[in-house]
Amino acid sequence: MTAKRIDGKAAAATIRSEVAKHAAEFLKRTARAPGLATVLVGEDPASAVYVRSKNRATAEAGMESFAHNLPDTTTEADLLQLVTDLNADERVDGILVQLPLPAQIDATRVIETIEPSKDVDGFHAMNAGRLTAGLPSLVPCTPLGCLYLLKQELGSLSGLNAVVIGRSNIVGKPMAALLLGESATVTIAHSRTRDLPEVVRRADIVVAAVGRAEMVRGDWIKPGATVIDVGINRIPTDDGKGRLVGDVAYNEAAEAAAAITPVPGGVGPMTIAMLMRNTLVAAHRRAGFADPEGL
Repeated sequence: MTAKRIDGKAAAATIRSEVAKHAAEFLKRTARAPGLATVLVGEDPASAVYVRSKNRATAEAGMESFAHNLPDTTTEADLLQLVTDLNADERVDGILVQLPLPAQIDATRVIETIEPSKDVDGFHAMNAGRLTAGLPSLVPCTPLGCLYLLKQELGSLSGLNAVVIGRSNIVGKPMAALLLGESATVTIAHSRTRDLPEVVRRADIVVAAVGRAEMVRGDWIKPGATVIDVGINRIPTDDGKGRLVGDVAYNEAAEAAAAITPVPGGVGPMTIAMLMRNTLVAAHRRAGFADPEGL
């Protein structure tokens, strides 16, 4: 068996096209475009690239982009004041503070200062609690993108056995909650799980989000399973440039799985697409509109 390659780039392009269509309709109804504010503190190169990509995607979707780039000497008080100001800004529907933050700033305090209705990262405790309770919420972008790919591939997830490897607040826990919401039977595995390979072998769905290069081997995968690889790890190569791999040994797993996401080109593009989707949804809810259809 050679697994189908799940094309995250194509899926993300579809979502972004739909977001752009709905954003244009929102503009007609309200005389303003949905707005996303990004906040970057410091000059971390990877963070700067991510934020530029998000700002570019926002503009391409026909939404307003409000970029705030602050020096790495910014105090926590100053950042909290900026977030408070953005909470009050009616042009802003979504607020994204890029992590990680400099050591002098408490990231949790910053996240908890964001108005939950504008928390398009879905990291606020109120949104996390609502997701767990099965109530409408803004959901973290990466697990939401994973769920979209799974439903595109499998349709109904009801009754399937799913293993999520990783228990972070950003991916693992919300991914498990989303899968439970689709009536899958969910196991959260992690570094202390006993006989992890055997746990994974029982899964119809494997979501790997542990941050360890190619940790999940091909003989861990149940024949016919669907594998979603969230990991992005750079490993050394002879030319010194390195290459990106996921948390799953792709070539091995593709021999057993029915479908698998590549790295890069799988989950990664979905994260920004879902950020655009969350900003649009936040704008609709703040305006008292129903959620946009098809998203």
